[in-house]
Amino acid sequence: MSKFKTVTKTAAYAVCLGGLGWGSYEVTRPAYDGHAGITYGSAYAPIRDRDVDFHIWYPARPGGRAISVGGNGVFHGTPAGRNAPHQENQFPAVIISHGAGGNAGQFGWIASELAEAGFVVVLPNHPGTTTGNASAEAAVRVWERPADVTAVLDELTENAANYPYIDPTQISVLGFSAGGYTAMALSGARVDPGRLQRFCDETDHGMSDCAFLAHFGIDLHSFDLTPAGQDLRDTRITNAVVVDPGIVSTLTGESLTAIDTPMLIINLGDEGTVPAGVDASHAAEQIPGARYSMLPDATHFSFLAECKPKGPRILEKEGELDPLCDDAGGQSRASIHAKLSSLIVGYLRNDA
Repeated sequence: MSKFKTVTKTAAYAVCLGGLGWGSYEVTRPAYDGHAGITYGSAYAPIRDRDVDFHIWYPARPGGRAISVGGNGVFHGTPAGRNAPHQENQFPAVIISHGAGGNAGQFGWIASELAEAGFVVVLPNHPGTTTGNASAEAAVRVWERPADVTAVLDELTENAANYPYIDPTQISVLGFSAGGYTAMALSGARVDPGRLQRFCDETDHGMSDCAFLAHFGIDLHSFDLTPAGQDLRDTRITNAVVVDPGIVSTLTGESLTAIDTPMLIINLGDEGTVPAGVDASHAAEQIPGARYSMLPDATHFSFLAECKPKGPRILEKEGELDPLCDDAGGQSRASIHAKLSSLIVGYLRNDA
C-alpha cells in the first residue's frame, strides 16, 4: 500500500516517453560490451487470471544490443545488453518487488549492480499497481502482490529448462516500499486486517497514501480485507532485503516473531526523519536474527532512479504532489544508490 502512488501520476508520461527505453530491441543499436544482460518473460498468475510480465537481468558476456532500460523524460535509464549471451554457470536469483505505482524499469540501477555481482535479477510488474496500470482500489488489495511473486517463482522453477542460469536453491527477495511489505509477506509476515482497515483513521503516517485514497473515494472500512491476513509465505525464498516497507504497522507481532528467513531491513533517512508509515525499526526488533540499518541523509524517494535536470519541472506540470526527485540534500542520489547497492550486494553475497 505504502507508497500507494510512488509515481502514479507520472505513469502515462513514463509510458509515452519511456517505452523504447524499457527494452525495445532495435537492430540498429550498437553491440553491447558490458556484463549485465536483460531479457523479458511472463508468468500466469492465478490470482489475476492473467500473465504477470517481468524483466530478467543476468550476468552476461559482451554481445547482444546496447539499450537503456527504464529511462523517460523524468528519470535516467540504465545501460544493458538486450539478449546478451549468458555467462556460463548457475547463479543465485533475486526477485525485486517495486513500489505501488512504480515499475520494473525503475530499478535498473540496482539490477545491473546485482547482475555484475553474479546474481540473476527478476523484476515483476505488479498489475494494478504498476506505472500505466495503477489504481487506488487495486493498491488496497495488498495480498495480490506476494501472489504475483509466487506465480513468477512457479514459472522459473517449473520451467527450469528455460532458465538454466538460475540456481533454484538460492532465491532472495528484495522489496522497496509496497514491495518491502511484499518481501516481508513472502517471508511469513501477516497483516492484521483490522489494523489495515483503521490505517487511515487517525493519522497519515507522514506519507501521502491516505490522502491519495481519499482523493479517489476509497474508504478502507468498506473493503473486505480479510484476505490480507492470510499466510502468503513462499518457502522457496531463502533470504530477504526490505527497504522502507509499507504498512509495516499493520503486521502482527506473532507473525514477525515466527519469521525464520534471514532478513536485512533498511530505512532511508536519519533517526527522526523516517516517516512513521515505513519505519521498520520496531518490526526489525521482533524478527529473530534480522539485521537493521539506516541509510542517513536520504529520503523515502531516494530508491527511485536518478532524475534528469528537467525532471522536477515535468513532475510539477504533471501535478505530482510528492517530491520524487528530492533527496535530503547532503549527497546526490547517485551516492545514495552506491551506498544502498553496497549494503544490499554485500548482504546477499554473504547470505547467498
